[in-house]
Amino acid sequence: DVQLQASGGGLVQTGGSLRLSCVAYGIDFSSYNMGWFRQAPGKRPEWVSSIGRSGGAPISADSVKGRFTASRDNAKNTVYLQMDSLKPEDTAVYYCTRQSDYASRGQGTQVTVSS
Repeated sequence: DVQLQASGGGLVQTGGSLRLSCVAYGIDFSSYNMGWFRQAPGKRPEWVSSIGRSGGAPISADSVKGRFTASRDNAKNTVYLQMDSLKPEDTAVYYCTRQSDYASRGQGTQVTVSS
């Protein structure tokens, strides 16, 4: 079974930073692009960022561009999301996904940004 386990969320003040991690089990990790999504209460899932198989040239949604950066360590089967200059509207559950397939998400991690 494929398992994607995100961690690293928490409560942070506006302007703060968090680094999310997501470990992948049961897949040939280096063969897949990886993505990050988030879902706030009462809202649809939102794509946040994606990163290629080798880790080069991650892309991000306009809402987080310049503040969030995806990276990965293929030796550790782990993808990261560095989140800086956090805003209250970034509050959501964050999930990593295989490629940009939201259905592949596993355990998410809650990020709460206080104003």
